[in-house]
Amino acid sequence: MTGSGATGSVTDGQNAPPPPALGRKVGVAARWSLVNTVVMRLGNFATGIVLARFFLGPEAWGVYGIAQTVLLVLLSANELGVSLAIVRWEGDPRRFAPTVLTLSALSSCLLYAALFAAAPAVAGVLGSPEASGVLRVMCLCVVIDGVAHVPGGFLTREFAQGKRMIIDGLNFVLSTSVTLLLAFEGWGAMSFACGAVAGNVVTLIGCGLAAPGTLKFGWDRGQARALLRFGLPLAGASMLALAVVNVDTMVVGATLGNVSLGFYVLAFNISGWPVRIISEAARRVAFAGFSRLADSPQALAQGFSRALGVVITGTVPLCVLLAGFAGPAIELIYGSKWAPAAAALPWLMALGLIRIGSELAYDCLVAIGQRRSLFLVQGLWLVALIPVLLVGARLNGIVGASQAHVLVAGGLVVPVFLYALSRGGIGVGWIARACAWPFLGGAVMAALILGLEHRFGDGLPALLALGTIALAGYTVCVLPSRGFLRGADAGDRLHRGRHRPSAQVPATRQDLR
Repeated sequence: MTGSGATGSVTDGQNAPPPPALGRKVGVAARWSLVNTVVMRLGNFATGIVLARFFLGPEAWGVYGIAQTVLLVLLSANELGVSLAIVRWEGDPRRFAPTVLTLSALSSCLLYAALFAAAPAVAGVLGSPEASGVLRVMCLCVVIDGVAHVPGGFLTREFAQGKRMIIDGLNFVLSTSVTLLLAFEGWGAMSFACGAVAGNVVTLIGCGLAAPGTLKFGWDRGQARALLRFGLPLAGASMLALAVVNVDTMVVGATLGNVSLGFYVLAFNISGWPVRIISEAARRVAFAGFSRLADSPQALAQGFSRALGVVITGTVPLCVLLAGFAGPAIELIYGSKWAPAAAALPWLMALGLIRIGSELAYDCLVAIGQRRSLFLVQGLWLVALIPVLLVGARLNGIVGASQAHVLVAGGLVVPVFLYALSRGGIGVGWIARACAWPFLGGAVMAALILGLEHRFGDGLPALLALGTIALAGYTVCVLPSRGFLRGADAGDRLHRGRHRPSAQVPATRQDLR
């Protein structure tokens, strides 16, 4: 076992494209992952509508937002980053999986015990003393998730996203049923907590059955040291990344109160739809795919550029539509009592687009071993964000907090990520190639919506007609990039013509699609 997780050298590895078997596995896994994510997110979307319209008001939603924020931050580091070794390291992962499971379960239990004791203080600092009980129940997911990471890692390593879809489907059915039943009985935000715990138990059982023999505890001191050297920097960077995304909830709750926080959480959740539908589907296969390409800089740059292009092309129209129709969409879907959330949504949609690109870059930098760069980027992001959020929230409420997010992410973090990627061999030219046509199409969509909305009105038929026109304009703009997205554009063919594979690399290998 290699503690660093680095792969061995590859003959002609600088220009060798990935083997076709890997490309096929990634392609199949990506399709399953996308279907899984879309189906699950549509289900969660429908559930959120029912809860917001009929059972929960802004204050209960704010309490849920606080509990969810704390849970996500804890989940970012509950297994100390060691479970990624299951996906990243070479060799048979079953040799070191028992040590991974022991470390992950132990750290998760200790983290939950600390949270259980500190829950009243944490809830009070965040401006929601009533969230203490919800925190204690919801964060049981930290322990369950710490154990499920190991069998889940085996499924990710093998690109077994079809099995994962079945598991996630069972999770959704049970968690949604419990949440709706308890909400109907008047449990408020606690219904979310109980539903989350029930769903995570299903995921643990399902992953254990889908990857048999992986839930075995064991201990090897040498393996543990190597795993911690590998995982701790990743856990720190992951915690910082989650803190960056969720510190706004803490600031808004402590500064503006639960009602304003409820409006903000709803808007933020809506802005996360493209992130969760598209980015989650990509990330379930991206890390494993980038890891396999880490020793071939040319193939890695091509693979990352194409992955970014696909993700951005699919995300931009969703972001523009939700930003352009923020007010009518929220009132139509959630009801007029949620109308104040619309003011923050356009800014949060811009943030969502930035998040998608930065999360893909995060996975790529992890795969190529740039852990120190990640830690510095996320730390800089968080340090810069907190004071700007505080000022923005005090000056302009939830809109100011949203604007602060975009200002820091776009003005500071994007350039730093670009620099980190360039150090890893992915220059700005690759990024520009991936984003140019989608950004042009997004600008055309925005111009069409702003120019025509006063003529169409706010009714549902008018919104559908205007949205169709905007999407048609976007489609025309991105058509020139279809060859690049499929990996069959003239530029790639010319590049492959100049760099013929050597005798050690079969000529039948293709670029990762």
